Amino acid sequence: MRIVIVGASGNLGTALLRRLRDEPTATEVIAISRREPDLAVAPYSGVTWHTLDIGSPSAPRELARIFAGADAVVHLAWQLQPNHNEAALWRTNVIGTKNVLAAVAAARVPQLSYSSSVAAYSPGPKTKRVDEHWPTGGIPSSHYSKHKAINERALDRFEEQFPTIVVSRLRPGLVFQRSAASEIAGLFAGRHLPTGWLKWVRPPVLPMPRQAVSQVVHADDVADAFWRAVDRSAAGAFNIAAEPVIDPTVVASVLGSRWVPVRLRVARAFMWASWKLRLQKSDPGWIDIAATVPVMSTSRARDELGWSPRIPSTVALDEIVRGVAEHANVEASPQLKG
Repeated sequence: MRIVIVGASGNLGTALLRRLRDEPTATEVIAISRREPDLAVAPYSGVTWHTLDIGSPSAPRELARIFAGADAVVHLAWQLQPNHNEAALWRTNVIGTKNVLAAVAAARVPQLSYSSSVAAYSPGPKTKRVDEHWPTGGIPSSHYSKHKAINERALDRFEEQFPTIVVSRLRPGLVFQRSAASEIAGLFAGRHLPTGWLKWVRPPVLPMPRQAVSQVVHADDVADAFWRAVDRSAAGAFNIAAEPVIDPTVVASVLGSRWVPVRLRVARAFMWASWKLRLQKSDPGWIDIAATVPVMSTSRARDELGWSPRIPSTVALDEIVRGVAEHANVEASPQLKG
């Protein structure tokens, strides 16, 4: 099987490269990213690599050439920064996805798997689980969520126009792995905030709104779900998350801290002010996502893909915290923007 991964140097891409090494039927893996990593080291070695800006005007033609003869394309590419410049993010995240879809159609690739997100969902309940039929209208205050929702509509149109192409959409929760810790910290907090002290001292208190309830999954488990979707030619949407659901008490337990509830509007105002002043890199849309997206049921992935997470969400969360403290990174990795 010839598989092309768009965004192969990112958090999910590196995990999928590792996963495909264990599959004898994945006979040829072709990787695409904006920058080329060190091809002499794992997980990048043994892979045919192409560097390409998927948002460029020439991308559909170049991608179609690379996609020719592929059995499946897995689209993982995404840009999170600079999030003060939404036009730049739109170019990669929305135009780039449009270009990937056009190239899949032009190259007549029989299968496309796309990395969507829990953030594509419209606001929903935290006290009961929703399945893949919950509306994917996004959270209007978050550019990340809006772009994911826009791409969901693009996939709807693509499926209508090309009904013979199998399209799967995986909607994971927050995706963590130790080797992406430095990049994740840099993307969300900024590279100038000190984190090494976390190796010796954990914060005594955790100020956090009680509404901030999220789902977490390890990158290796998401990679396994992608492989299963490709291997089974599974169409449709699949929610991907590990247990337990992460609420402030769970976060405090993992950190060894005491949770101190704060009002959502206070937390959001602080996040907005510090983002506007460029003291940190997370816009307030992220707290809106945490507070309003629904808790997902993963029954469909378990039933139809035979998937179940091997790593509990608390372990994945602890792994990223320890990784941030130790400045962990994929060896010889470029900037992980997908």
